[in-house]
Amino acid sequence: MKSNRIFEDRRHAGRELAAAIKRCALRNPLILGLPRGGVPVAYEVAKAVDADLDVLVVRKLGVPHQPELAFGAIASGGVRVINEDTIRLVAELDESAIEPIVARETSELKRREALFRDGRAYPDFQDRDVVLVDDGMATGATMRAAAQAARRRNPNRILVAVPTASAEAVSRISGDVDDVICLDTPRYFAAVGNYYRRFDQTTDEDVRTLLNEAWNARSAA
Repeated sequence: MKSNRIFEDRRHAGRELAAAIKRCALRNPLILGLPRGGVPVAYEVAKAVDADLDVLVVRKLGVPHQPELAFGAIASGGVRVINEDTIRLVAELDESAIEPIVARETSELKRREALFRDGRAYPDFQDRDVVLVDDGMATGATMRAAAQAARRRNPNRILVAVPTASAEAVSRISGDVDDVICLDTPRYFAAVGNYYRRFDQTTDEDVRTLLNEAWNARSAA
């Protein structure tokens, strides 16, 4: 029986993921981490493939009383993705319940975008292969929102790269992007953190530190 792949931490997962990404023929790649947990993974990927690192802010829309279960997601640029299957299964998710959640998460998305970007404009996506990186995908909702937001900026290709994901999430995202790189799809997928030995919360300051290190290194080069 196949055993599930376990990563030491997000940085280790990023290095493992980079080895697979290196086999792709990327043109002028731009590595985009999904904050917060995707940024340490993306940092290692960008360093290994000698590419620019940036962020694309997304927010999961969590079911009331079960916030880890996503019924959708939002992303920069006004993108909203709704999982209709989840909506049908959760009786409490009518319009009156959904809109306050969207409003709250939109406010948090704007806060994080201002904090992480610190006035820095998004890089040009045109004629570039954009790689969207997260620490894992359970439902794929946040990644689908990220992919739609990235598509609006007219990249050459969009690839998704994650260390671990459910087979359902990979299937859902495959129709929205040009390629999906996933190191492991456990048969019985649980929470993303189950596939890491250390899965400490990534803080706002962690994200800012990694982005500044990457940006300063590219400027110096």
